[in-house]
Amino acid sequence: MALGSDSTHEGNGTEAGRRDFLRWLSLAGAGLGAGLAAGGALPLIPAAQARAAMRRGEVLVLNGATVIDGTGAPPRRDTTVVLVGDLIAWVGPRREVPLPAGARVVDARGRFVVPGLWDMHTHWTVLEKIVPPLCLANGVTGIREMWGYPEVRAVRERIDRGELPGPRIVMASTIIDGPVTLLGPPAELVGTAAEARAAVRRAKEDGSDFIKIYSYLSRECLEAVADEARRVGLPFAGHHVYRMPVGEVSDAGMRSFEHLHGIPVPLSSREAEFRAIMDGTPMDPADPRAFFKTMRELERQAAATYSPGKAARMFARWVRNGSWQSPTLTVNRVMSSPADTFADDPRLKYIPRDLRPGWASAVRVYAPSTPEEIVRQRDFLRFRLDLVGAMDRAGVGLLAGTDCGNPYCFPGSGIHDELELLVEAGLTPMRALRTVTRDAARFLGREATMGTVARGKVADLVILDADPLADIRNVRRIDSVVTKGRLITREERARMLAGVEAAAEEPVASTLRSPALPACGCLPAG
Repeated sequence: MALGSDSTHEGNGTEAGRRDFLRWLSLAGAGLGAGLAAGGALPLIPAAQARAAMRRGEVLVLNGATVIDGTGAPPRRDTTVVLVGDLIAWVGPRREVPLPAGARVVDARGRFVVPGLWDMHTHWTVLEKIVPPLCLANGVTGIREMWGYPEVRAVRERIDRGELPGPRIVMASTIIDGPVTLLGPPAELVGTAAEARAAVRRAKEDGSDFIKIYSYLSRECLEAVADEARRVGLPFAGHHVYRMPVGEVSDAGMRSFEHLHGIPVPLSSREAEFRAIMDGTPMDPADPRAFFKTMRELERQAAATYSPGKAARMFARWVRNGSWQSPTLTVNRVMSSPADTFADDPRLKYIPRDLRPGWASAVRVYAPSTPEEIVRQRDFLRFRLDLVGAMDRAGVGLLAGTDCGNPYCFPGSGIHDELELLVEAGLTPMRALRTVTRDAARFLGREATMGTVARGKVADLVILDADPLADIRNVRRIDSVVTKGRLITREERARMLAGVEAAAEEPVASTLRSPALPACGCLPAG
């Protein structure tokens, strides 16, 4: 039976039953008050607030589930989660919770509750009929949008005001890159330190949560971005800057490196040779993609001369500097696969019809075609998977992101692909789940308020029909989703997906600021 349909339970219908529940909730919340008194950030839920929430129908009880709380602790069976508005008020044994009238009580026995998922590298948020509902329907209750500009910020504002259902959004600045670039508008192209500093200040004024940089910045501009970002109080993240060694970019304060771009080179015993080639290769304004192709081949060669000793030292440097890795294995898999590998994916029905041909043509730019190329790229993907596993064992922070918007990197459900690839890389299902829950919150500085199933955290949850620890593919088996305390039932999810499928038949290319680019140029279009 689907949650939220016939499984709704009205509980004790008497006023005494309601008072018993409120009294219980007040006592259960005493720990929240103690945490607040001790200087913590966890809010107290007074009985009056709970009573008002019950009158408004904003108390939800998920009864008897197995809770996988996101901390790495063993699953808690026969557990009940009580939500009051947008907060988790209590998590504990089912037998300890009185079932009240005025609360929505649903039978979650036989199901698995996990924290809401975060996709930490996304695009296309501006497609408000496509991306926000696909995120929620697939359990993605938070995203890190990696290219911020006015139209994208407007969508976030509508979500924040409650006018549009959608995930919580952490928003990048517009992308800052050098004068030679793969990107079109609205990227900020800077050639001097003064221009780089001005771009950072504009990002701050625009309300960006962090600065996004790209691969073609000069050393002078990267150092200016880093210094100005510190001055205005914003972190910076993005693509490795090719004209600087990876370790120096980390030392400058890079918060996260995306896509593993440039990463194999400093881990190779031939690093000096490869850097000499890079330094001697010009960035041609007439063909900016040429340098990208050169780098990709150097990275592949570097994989063949991987030095575990150099890697260990670099990993320790990243840990010391607080530089995380966002490998976006989903897009890397697409780039390493023959062009027609994903052409029949049934999820294409959720992608706008007028953008699908662009995906089919863009993927051919880098797709291997000969038997020899296919083997080389398959081996290179395997190397990157193994590299991610080695990073994890060394304690490097990992973020799970999809780069959705690039060919065959699907909004919402793409994070399920990414989780499967992380497990293929060597992470356990429990560890992979942490990358999209607790670790995402920790990276964002929001661990006190989200990322785990615990009292005082925001009410973002996913209810699964099967155990994701037994098989990570079970994250796709979603019964329902809770976002900001609101239950999206199986039936509502089906209606949302049907709405996206209908919206995908409408023309949307003009909505994108750079329709020739699928997303951030990580897999550049032709």
